[in-house]
Amino acid sequence: MTKEPTAGVADLFEAVHAGEDDVVVGLLRAGIPVDATDEDGQTPLYLAAVSDEVGIVRLLLAAGAAPERAGGPDAGDLPLCGAAVGGHTEVVRALLAAGARPDLPEAYGFTAMAWAVGQGHAATVEALLEYGADPDLPGPNGEPPLVSAARRGSPSTVRALLRHGAASKDAALAEARQWLVRDVERELREGLLRAYGESEGYEADSRRVEEDGGVTVVVELLRDGEPMAGNEQQTGHGAIATLLEGELGIQTPYADLAERALRCGDPDQDDWIESVTALWRRGDEETFQAAAAWCASDDPLRQAFAADVLAQLGFTSTVTADGHPGPRRPFAARALPLLRELSREAQEPELIQAVVLGLGHHGDPAALPEILRHAGHPDAEVRHRVALALGGLVPNDHADGIETLIAMSRDADAHVRDWATMALAGVEADTHRIREALAARLNDPDADTAAEAARGLAMRQDPRAAQALTRLLADEDPDGYARDTAADAVRHIQDERLRRRLEGTSPRCR
Repeated sequence: MTKEPTAGVADLFEAVHAGEDDVVVGLLRAGIPVDATDEDGQTPLYLAAVSDEVGIVRLLLAAGAAPERAGGPDAGDLPLCGAAVGGHTEVVRALLAAGARPDLPEAYGFTAMAWAVGQGHAATVEALLEYGADPDLPGPNGEPPLVSAARRGSPSTVRALLRHGAASKDAALAEARQWLVRDVERELREGLLRAYGESEGYEADSRRVEEDGGVTVVVELLRDGEPMAGNEQQTGHGAIATLLEGELGIQTPYADLAERALRCGDPDQDDWIESVTALWRRGDEETFQAAAAWCASDDPLRQAFAADVLAQLGFTSTVTADGHPGPRRPFAARALPLLRELSREAQEPELIQAVVLGLGHHGDPAALPEILRHAGHPDAEVRHRVALALGGLVPNDHADGIETLIAMSRDADAHVRDWATMALAGVEADTHRIREALAARLNDPDADTAAEAARGLAMRQDPRAAQALTRLLADEDPDGYARDTAADAVRHIQDERLRRRLEGTSPRCR
């Protein structure tokens, strides 16, 4: 017979469920056992772990809760596994730091790694590996984690496992290639209907969520409009195949890599980025010729892919004769005319973005007219890429470039303002117009923009930088970009007393 919990124990579980740290502390001090169980045999620690209540998890561990104590009706549920299945990485770290073994299996042989990989929780996988989890320990079905990650379609999870020496690369590559030609949404729908009965009156509903460098497909079975079951899978199989081919030394043809990128159709997704990166590293004449041919395509997406490839094809870090590092750009002389021509003809925003960034990567001031022509584009993402491309590219005497940066530093879009302000701050020229444009951004609602403006004024020894730097150093997130930028800007202050005062500014407690 299941024993009913006492009132105090019930209060403890309610406080954990509600995330009430202070109440939990009070109940523990009042003598409620930290290892109490509810009517289902569940412990407070397990409930806190699955609820992502990291503060309460730490409180319970400090009060003596056993990090490996299993609970549940059959005493088969581990707190670490409960946290891993939900991707609660900070909870996982707290349990591991308290002594939970990363590879300890719970009921049916599931480990925290098996749960995290199966759900595509890359950050949780990384935490488990950092604490010594075996990257090759098979799951309950006998499958290595890398193969499971390849099926899941999570490039980030695959990268984490590869960084920690996971084997089974050939099998994982075969799995990724299989899913490249499958319709993930249809596979999920048919799998659910087989499992729950196609004649049971279910209807399937699906949606797509952009995350983790790609798209996650979520399918649910509904009955009378109510969700009854569901499943999900990521779609980064192209990126995974490309990563694994690189690990195995397989040189995939340009057309195959390009097809993976075009299937996703988004230059910001991993399927596209990994294909482009693989071709950059290849850096051979065959790749240049293929990309050059695609520049003449009638398809803007193919042209955008070619522009991305030509942007950094064959770039390597070299050392100049005087010992200074310098880029090696073996295809620049032939790539730049192609990119400049595309810039003059491009109409689609995605193509303009690729071409502008490509011109910026080559760092040739002669390409400035083809970049500046798009500075007033109605698409904020195009203007953002223009601001990115102009960073470090505008010479001191290029009036049009400087005026464009000044105008873009007032853009309605925060990302455009941020990057334009950073580029303007980096221009070596010191003029009244540049200073006033930077000063106008010191109180920008975007803290990163304000920090870049303060840095630019500090470099110019403008006294208006001091107050902004003080505010940023005191008020911004100690681990955030704005405060880091402000802290770095302090080194430009020549007034020793002011510099020391700024260096001693501590973040306010929040």
